[in-house]
Amino acid sequence: MSVTTDQTYLGVIVPYDFALDREIWKWTPKRVSLLVTRTPQLGLPSTVAMAESISDESTIRNATKQLLTTEPAAVVYLCTSGSFIRGAAWERYMHEVMGESGAPATVTTAGALVNACHALGVRRLALATPYLDSVTDRLRAFLDQSNVGVVNSIGLGHAERIWQVPEQHVRELVLASDHPDADAVFISCTNLRTYGLIRELEAELGKPVLTANQVSIWAALRAAGIKQPDIKQRLFLDTWHRRRRSPSKATLAALESQRLALHTA
Repeated sequence: MSVTTDQTYLGVIVPYDFALDREIWKWTPKRVSLLVTRTPQLGLPSTVAMAESISDESTIRNATKQLLTTEPAAVVYLCTSGSFIRGAAWERYMHEVMGESGAPATVTTAGALVNACHALGVRRLALATPYLDSVTDRLRAFLDQSNVGVVNSIGLGHAERIWQVPEQHVRELVLASDHPDADAVFISCTNLRTYGLIRELEAELGKPVLTANQVSIWAALRAAGIKQPDIKQRLFLDTWHRRRRSPSKATLAALESQRLALHTA
């Protein structure tokens, strides 16, 4: 007996210290597989120099090529700092490099954030980051170049082992970072656990809470033309409803005929 599947693959490039493979699967539909490759190990703390080192052209090109054997529908550069650290022009160039290397569709975490803001109508962000101030400042500069305002930002000042930050500390950071003028809050860094916090924080703050891994997988699904999963987070809920098509005239006419038939029966 032959077995057929319609499995779709997404290629994912992560930094060498990425520790949240299980978390990114939580945003992924059942028939989509994530194929993850890591950048070369550098042994550097999470500084500007480290972010620049893992996002140079040769690293991006080589990592993309490693993912092409299984013909992924899109390739995602899943690192926030690596995709914003050199500015908006370099983020756009990263797409060119991945495309030239064979990726059919391309996504970066920083670019996904900008796309998510546009999709939600977010013009002003509050930033919650684990970074040193020097790295957070680069994020603010990238967003300014991308026409997304920043009304407040707070960083934890971590340069190592970011994946070990407890969720409760992340929650407290978000609450401290929020600002009345912010349309949404962004939790930066793909090495912070956030999936289990988003719904609670959105209910408490009354606004979208965007996170690095969340926007990356959301953007990758869209880039690959994959139907997004039913996830109760504002990014998925709001953009899903906006993308739903209105009923056709033929459908509306048929529904009206059924309604009249019921009333005259």
